[in-house]
Amino acid sequence: MVELMHYDEKEDMMKKNKHEKYSLLTAITMIVGTCIGSGIFFKSDNILIATNGSIMLGVILFVLAAIAIIFGSLSVGELAAKTNEPGGLVTYAQEFVNAKTACGFGWFLTFIYYPTIAVVVSWVIGVYVDILFHLQAALELQMIIGFIFLSICFVYNILLPKLGAIFQDVSTFIKMLPLLLLGILGILFGDPLAGLGDIGPTTLLSSSWIMALGPIAYSYDGWIVATSIAHEVKDAKKAMPKALTIAPLIVLAIYTLYFVGITSYLGVDQVMALGDAHVSVAASALLGNTFAKMIVVFVIISVMGTVNGLVTGYMRMPYSLALRKGMFLWEAQLKKVDEKLDIPVYSAIFAFVVCTIWMAIHYLCTRFNILPNSDVSEIAISMAYMLYIVLYYQVYQLYRRKEIKSFFKGVICPLLATLGSFIILSGGMQSQYFIYYLFICGLVYLISQVYYHFHQK
Repeated sequence: MVELMHYDEKEDMMKKNKHEKYSLLTAITMIVGTCIGSGIFFKSDNILIATNGSIMLGVILFVLAAIAIIFGSLSVGELAAKTNEPGGLVTYAQEFVNAKTACGFGWFLTFIYYPTIAVVVSWVIGVYVDILFHLQAALELQMIIGFIFLSICFVYNILLPKLGAIFQDVSTFIKMLPLLLLGILGILFGDPLAGLGDIGPTTLLSSSWIMALGPIAYSYDGWIVATSIAHEVKDAKKAMPKALTIAPLIVLAIYTLYFVGITSYLGVDQVMALGDAHVSVAASALLGNTFAKMIVVFVIISVMGTVNGLVTGYMRMPYSLALRKGMFLWEAQLKKVDEKLDIPVYSAIFAFVVCTIWMAIHYLCTRFNILPNSDVSEIAISMAYMLYIVLYYQVYQLYRRKEIKSFFKGVICPLLATLGSFIILSGGMQSQYFIYYLFICGLVYLISQVYYHFHQK
C-alpha cells in the first residue's frame, strides 16, 4: 500500500506555479554539469592506476558504470513523472515506499552525500587555481580557496537564485570545451590504437581493477542531484524524465572521448605520473602555454559549475525534510521560505554549516593521508547506490500494478539499473575502508530511524 504524503502546513506545497523557475535545459545542464566537473580531470590517473595502465579496460569500466547511471536515470525518471512534490529522492521514497524510509534517505543525503561531495569538489577548485598560477601552494591554501568559493556559491544561490541557474547553463557548455578539445586533439595527434589491446591476463586476474569503479563512480556522480529541484522545473512531469534520459548519455560520450584522447596523447605512464597536472601538460603540448592556461581556466569554471549544481540541490534538502512532520530537526525554522527571495534561507544556512564541518574532516583526512588514493566523498557514493536499489524496485512494483505499461521501462530498466548499482558497489567494497563507510552511513541511517520513531509518537 502506497503511503500518501502528509505535511504539517499544506500551503507550503500549493504555490507550484510561483516556484517553477527552471527550464528543461537547466535540468539537463544541472545533471551534465554536476557529473562533468572535477571527477574526470582528477580521477583519470586513479582509474589507470587501478587498471594497471589499461586504457581499454578503463573504457569498458566507464561503459559498465554508465549502466548504473543511464538505466538508473530512466527508472528514477518514471518516479519523477508521477509527482511534482519537493524533495527529489526523499519524495520518491515517501510516496512509493514509506515515510520512515524517506526519513533515512533524507538524513543520509543531508549529513553525508551532498556535503562530502561538495567539499571535495570545492577543494579541487583550489588545486587547479594552484596549477594555473604555479603557486606550489600548501594543502591549507588550496582548502581556503575552495572554501571561499563554496561560501560565495551559497550566498549568490540564496540572494540571486536565477543567477545560479544561469551560471549552471553557461558553465556546463564551457566545461565541455576542454574535454572535447583535448579528447579530439589527443586522438588525432596521439596513438589511440595503442591502448585497444592492452588488457593482459595479469590485469584481469588481479582484483585491483575493480577499484577503478570507485573513481569512475565519482566521475559520474551527481545525476541524482537534479531531482531536488524537480518541483521547481517547468512541466516537471514531462521535463524530468527527458532530462534524466538525455543527460547521462551526453556524459558517457564525452567521458569516453576525453579518457581515450588524453591517454593516447600523453601515454599511460605520463598520466599516472603527472596526476592532476596532466590536463595542463597535455594542453601546453597540444596548444601552447597561452591556450593551456585558458584550458585550465575552463576546467576551473567546470568545477565551479559542479559545486554550483551541488549547492543548488543541497540547500533545499533540509527544507524538504522539514516539510514532513517528525522527520527532521528544527522543522519550524527550516521550512520557512523567504517571501522576497523565494528561497528557504534557514535550510541553506544549515547546509552551509554541515559543509563547513565536512571541510574540516576532509582537510584532516587529506593532511594525514588517512584515505590514500581516495577521499571522503567515496563514503557517500558507494552507499547511495544501495539506496537507489530500493527505488528501482518500486518502479517494478508500479509495473506489476499496471501503473507503468511498458515492459522496458517497468522491468528492463530497473533490472539493469540494479545490476549497475551492484557493479558500483562491488568497486566500493574493494576499499579497505569500506567497513568504516558502511558503519558511518549505517549509524546516520539508524539515528534517523530512532528520531522518526520518537517524533511520530
